[in-house]
Amino acid sequence: MEHQLSDTQKEIVKLAREITDKEIVPARAKLDHDEVFPRDILRTIAQAGLTAVYIPEEYEGLGGGMMDLCLVTEELSRGCLGVSTSYGAIALGTLPVLLGGSDEVKRLVLPRVASGEWIAAFCLTESEAGSDAFSMRTRARKDGDEYVLDGTKQWITNGGEAEFYTVIAMTDPARGARGATAFLVEADRPGVSFGKREDKLGIRASSTREVIFDNVRVPAGHRLGREGAGFILTIKTLERARVAVGAQGVGLAAGALDAAVTYARERKQFGKPIAAFQAVGHMLADMAIRVETARALVYAAARTIDGGSADFAMESSMAKVVGSDTAMSVALDAVQVFGGYGYMRDYPVEKMLRDAKILQIYEGTNQIQRNEIAQVLVKRSAQSGHVGQVDWA
Repeated sequence: MEHQLSDTQKEIVKLAREITDKEIVPARAKLDHDEVFPRDILRTIAQAGLTAVYIPEEYEGLGGGMMDLCLVTEELSRGCLGVSTSYGAIALGTLPVLLGGSDEVKRLVLPRVASGEWIAAFCLTESEAGSDAFSMRTRARKDGDEYVLDGTKQWITNGGEAEFYTVIAMTDPARGARGATAFLVEADRPGVSFGKREDKLGIRASSTREVIFDNVRVPAGHRLGREGAGFILTIKTLERARVAVGAQGVGLAAGALDAAVTYARERKQFGKPIAAFQAVGHMLADMAIRVETARALVYAAARTIDGGSADFAMESSMAKVVGSDTAMSVALDAVQVFGGYGYMRDYPVEKMLRDAKILQIYEGTNQIQRNEIAQVLVKRSAQSGHVGQVDWA
């Protein structure tokens, strides 16, 4: 379908597609099997300017927005979700700096992210604080011109690989969510350490580890936003990041569809390609419908954000749910089209199915997203009396 991409965006897609086909696809099986963090590939992505697409020009970026980030993410995810998750976690860790950092902090961080010199990570989740993120136990206490951080963050993507972490910690636990504050913490600060690398079902190329803060001293100037604004900054970050997760789902599903159609054309049974059988043809058709539907929703949500809308929580949740559910269903159908071969690691759809599951879990489970959608529906209905129509005003 025609999605009215700008010339710059078309060039972004071209570059990301070339890297995916030449660098990622040939390496993905080994990256997955050996659990290799794709630092060399991330360096290639950065050299092509693709880590800079959402960074403002004044900080040495390309000045694009969420749509540009989603385009890159989709293409990388078509090749390997482990690689695209490592790439996406850089954006996730950088967004709080973009949204809440001082000019000084932005000038420290953003040019280095744009060039690929620095990898980022976002530290929110804890062992007792998953969907209920603000029951966290990580603390930050003020001590003169510094804050002292103590606590452990769990399941941190790019953990142990990143040069800096954006960390959400409680500065005033008595205030609940309103007592959370965000900080920029460089990886080489004394007291920062890491747990073991987690052994995962999928996205095995990405690094997932505990990040431990033991009496870590951080300058007050590295606070992102005002004290107590960590909850708001986290929500603003995740509402943007969820659209990119939807783009991951679209990319993975598109890769699974490509593989299934190619296999169905080449695999012969009863003297003809299995694509000629209506049962298989209908599966392929439904897969294609789901991919195009998810892509249209993700792009629309990204453009809503880039257009300056102040209220896109429901749309970002929808993009995340539809993109991730599509990835799971299309990857599952792709394995079915491949039959017994689809269950073997010699073929890519086995990995795609393992990878797809995480999309329904991270950045807020799809059950949590449906809660968010329902709450916004009720709120908007109370305000306007209708929620099923487009407001053209």
